[in-house]
Amino acid sequence: MEKEELKPGDHIYTYRAVFAYSHHGIFVGGSKVVHFRPEHNPMESSSSLSISSSSDDICSIFPDCGFRQPDSGGVISCLDCFLKNGSLYCFEYGVSPPVFLTKVRGGTCTTAQSDPIDLVIHRAMYLLQNGFGNYDIFKNNCEDFALYCKTGLLIMDKLGVGRSGQASLQLLVLLWLQFSLLLSNY
Repeated sequence: MEKEELKPGDHIYTYRAVFAYSHHGIFVGGSKVVHFRPEHNPMESSSSLSISSSSDDICSIFPDCGFRQPDSGGVISCLDCFLKNGSLYCFEYGVSPPVFLTKVRGGTCTTAQSDPIDLVIHRAMYLLQNGFGNYDIFKNNCEDFALYCKTGLLIMDKLGVGRSGQASLQLLVLLWLQFSLLLSNY
């Protein structure tokens, strides 16, 4: 997807670490993305407002790039800082079940329908200010954040593990590898 094709309210993602995982966010317009990530610097300022201070978050174009409330996990970044030189992808909503099942990689689409754009942006900005809980790669991650902003749905299983497609796929691969190693020993 090209940057010029983005519309406010789009759920976007980019791959990190040589396609090992993807990072998700909501494009809110004005070249800004609201996303959810763990705290990188525990020594961050304790004032009510802060700008993330890790060296990879310094942006000379947008002075508020990296803004976050303490302990919220929500961050607003410029699109370039969100992408970190990665490619831009748009998460698909309302795909048919056969299309959903044929996707090789989890975390790229859902059968759920998106809510109206103004509600999506409202949720993203609300969560930026008020938080989305503690970040957890399997239970509460950036994909869960973006899915909630787009649909208002929180996906939970009884174990609280593997809520999002990306996390479920990673868990499935780990289990498959362990099972394969077990079988190879016999």
